[in-house]
This record gives sequence, structure tokens and C-alpha cells, in this order.
Amino acid sequence: MGRILVVDDEPDLRFMLRRIFARAGHEVTEAGNGAAALASVRTSAPDLVVTDMMMPVLGGVDLIRALRADPATAAIPVLAVSGDAHLAVDADAALAKPCQSAELLEVAEGLLREGRGTK
Repeated sequence: MGRILVVDDEPDLRFMLRRIFARAGHEVTEAGNGAAALASVRTSAPDLVVTDMMMPVLGGVDLIRALRADPATAAIPVLAVSGDAHLAVDADAALAKPCQSAELLEVAEGLLREGRGTK
């Protein structure tokens, strides 16, 4: 299974996403904003980043741009899960909050299998 980094400023949503992915057998780490996510990615690159778009400190749009700009992280697929999913133009896939667990797992596991460019 994959290593997934969940990025959201809402602790309850991070907990819920962690639980869904962990129950499916994935290893999950968390970050509360894009800046913390970038630090985490540079320490231990995940196989997939699942991010909210609207966060303090560094939002999802800037997080995705930073990941794409760095050759070391450019190939990591990104799934945006956000109430503002229309902002996720640079993500590999996007789901609007709230989403169903089955749909979330289907899209995330597709990105883990296929990698970037699977929209």
C-alpha cells in the first residue's frame, strides 16, 4: 500500500482522512498547512499528497506549485479534497467536500497505481 500525506488545517478532517486511508492499509502522515507539508515531503517523500486548498500559512494552490517546481517532488501525485475544489487546477485529481469514503479511496488508489497525469 502507499504512503499518503494528508494536508488540512481542520484536525477533525485530518483525523477522518487518516482513518479512511489507514483502514485501507495505507501509511498516513499529516500536516496542518502547506508549509508543514513541504517540510514533511522533504523529510520523507510520500507516494501521494491529499490536500485541502484553503489553508492558512500556505494554501493548496501554492503547495502544489511548490511541489511541481522542485524536480525531487514534481512526480508526486496530488489529490485535492476541498470545498473549493475548483481551485485545484494543478492537482492530478480533485474531489469536492464532502465526498464519500469509497470515492475518495477509489481516486486515491488510482493515483497511487497510475501516478501523475491520470485525471
